Amino acid sequence: MEHSYRRTRSACYLGGITLAAVSCLSPLLFLTFHDTYGISYTLLGLLAVFFYGIQLSVDLVFSFFASHFDVCKTVRLTPLFAVFGILVYAVCPVLFPEQAYFWLVVGTLASSVAAGLCEVLLSPVIAAIPADNPEHEMSKLHSAYAWGVVGVVTVSTLLLKLFGPERWYLMAGLWMILPLVDFILFATASFPEIPNGTARKGSGASRGMLLCALFIFIGGATELTMTQWCSSFLECAVGLPKVLGDILGLALFAFFMGVGRTLYARRGKNIFGTLRRGVLGAFLCYLVAALSPIPVLSLVACVLTGFFSAMLWPGTLIYMEEKYPNPGVVPFALMAAGGDAGASLGPQMVGAVVDGFLTNEWAISLASRLSLSPEQLGMKTAMLIAALFPLAGVLLLSYMKRYYAKQEKLFPKS
Repeated sequence: MEHSYRRTRSACYLGGITLAAVSCLSPLLFLTFHDTYGISYTLLGLLAVFFYGIQLSVDLVFSFFASHFDVCKTVRLTPLFAVFGILVYAVCPVLFPEQAYFWLVVGTLASSVAAGLCEVLLSPVIAAIPADNPEHEMSKLHSAYAWGVVGVVTVSTLLLKLFGPERWYLMAGLWMILPLVDFILFATASFPEIPNGTARKGSGASRGMLLCALFIFIGGATELTMTQWCSSFLECAVGLPKVLGDILGLALFAFFMGVGRTLYARRGKNIFGTLRRGVLGAFLCYLVAALSPIPVLSLVACVLTGFFSAMLWPGTLIYMEEKYPNPGVVPFALMAAGGDAGASLGPQMVGAVVDGFLTNEWAISLASRLSLSPEQLGMKTAMLIAALFPLAGVLLLSYMKRYYAKQEKLFPKS
């Protein structure tokens, strides 16, 4: 039984790496698009809104209409959306530079469908495969995404250095190889029985699921705000060159995220304690990144956010399964919806704050008095505001602990 699903697991892991590729392309190229096509930071931030907004729509569709989908067929077709999205993203802005932003949006939307399907469906597929330690297998799946980010950022940065920023489309187009291979793997893989499943009935269970969805919202905002803006923050606000901002910033962020998820996959036990340490550590990292006048400390804080935020998203799924065993597709879709909502709001907030500081006279004056550019002050302020997400997570976890203690008798583990 275990052996028969080896290819299925491999396809799911490669799906996580594909998710990393389509998620990283935009933030890696934010400044390139800004300089090449004159796209504002607000519009660049909107790419993240579109990306996670479509994912959120996919999540909600599966939350309400999961029973209308053939899960296995949908999983097999998912990589093709990524192929199309990357193709449009890499080719059309070059062919039609006057409409570059429009085509970036089209490519982003197609890729986000693939990303949304990966988030909704890969976790229940892994959960349905028989395993000695299911929560460790879930952590491995999300580790694949983190290590995928490390590889995508490192390779992309080196390719941009090799080809030159003006040939960014060559780098982007090469990443089509991942979903093409994944499509072949899924097409020849066998699937376990995957219940479409619905969320548990009853006000207690519904409220408990919503609490988990709210926490994964915070986790998504905490993780993706730094993921989307780490490179630009280190380049603009801290003063690091782009290559160092990408490799020492985003790649190391993903590296430490991979370390955190891999450690839990091998030795993790207390998921609640892991979540609590994660939000506390991420809160402190955001504060140091925003307030430290020493570039090295800001860099260290940015990359360590990856370690502390590593288990916030997958850990919430593990915690949800711990409280509500064998949940099915719908609860996973609800969790993905919460995470994608946070992942959309956080990065867009940063872009809006930075653009606001570029046009506000008071902010420009304050930046001058602090010997900073308005862009630098805007980035630092946005990161300081983003620290409120993990702080809210600390408070929510305290409430969740009390809530589930009271609900234990009403919803015992099966």
